[in-house]
Amino acid sequence: MGIRYAWLLAVVIALGGCSEKKEEATETETKTPVVCVSNYPLKYFVERMAPPTVEVRFPVAADEDPAYWRPKSEDVLVLQKADLIILNGASYESWLENVSLSQSKLVDTSAGFRDRLIPLKETTTHSHGMEGEHEHSGTAFTTWLDLKLAISQAGKAKDALVARWPQRKESIESQFTNLSQDLSTLDAEIKNIVAGNPNLAVLFSHPVYQYLEAAYGINGRSVHWEPGAMPDDAKWGELTGLLKQHPAKWMIWEGSPNSEIVSK
Repeated sequence: MGIRYAWLLAVVIALGGCSEKKEEATETETKTPVVCVSNYPLKYFVERMAPPTVEVRFPVAADEDPAYWRPKSEDVLVLQKADLIILNGASYESWLENVSLSQSKLVDTSAGFRDRLIPLKETTTHSHGMEGEHEHSGTAFTTWLDLKLAISQAGKAKDALVARWPQRKESIESQFTNLSQDLSTLDAEIKNIVAGNPNLAVLFSHPVYQYLEAAYGINGRSVHWEPGAMPDDAKWGELTGLLKQHPAKWMIWEGSPNSEIVSK
């Protein structure tokens, strides 16, 4: 199944008189430019392309799910002061509804392929880590799992960086070329892996792999398990029934499952 590529799935965001004005100008000229991103794939893309003087900030804590992040007041201040805010789009950033930000700073990287977004067939509610219960509904948002869409998203980020720092256009575009080549290579490798056994049954631990399945023709089915929470007896029973219809021997997880789950 090419488990060495699972990492890809598992594989991306001041101020008075004459003397005060002089200080203000100096501060504006010397402050570090900041680009905020809303998920790790975008962080990776932007870090690959941004000028070295730019600080790329991904303000979500390590123990939080970025798709269900709720920014605190200090996070909002960081966002408001940022030069650019690179977003995933596709209904990913639900927190935008409750935060006042300059529209001129926002970059929706999935805006160019809205016709390829995948609607969810149903709404599911479950507990997920420290965030408690939440819903998956509306549009599937893990767009970057289709590497062609990921390249498009990186391209949108590239355009925003060039518009903001036109003097660095050549370097930004060169880095985008390198990034897109790397993503294209991974795209081809995944296609080759699946082509070797297109009917291979695979399980996904979470219903968030729609773009991966669609782009590469993976024969997958999803359960609703969390890597850090032992499934109850009912879920183990559901898995047994599912495996009778879909005899998978591989499960792809969003994070490493704990040892107790692995053992069982």
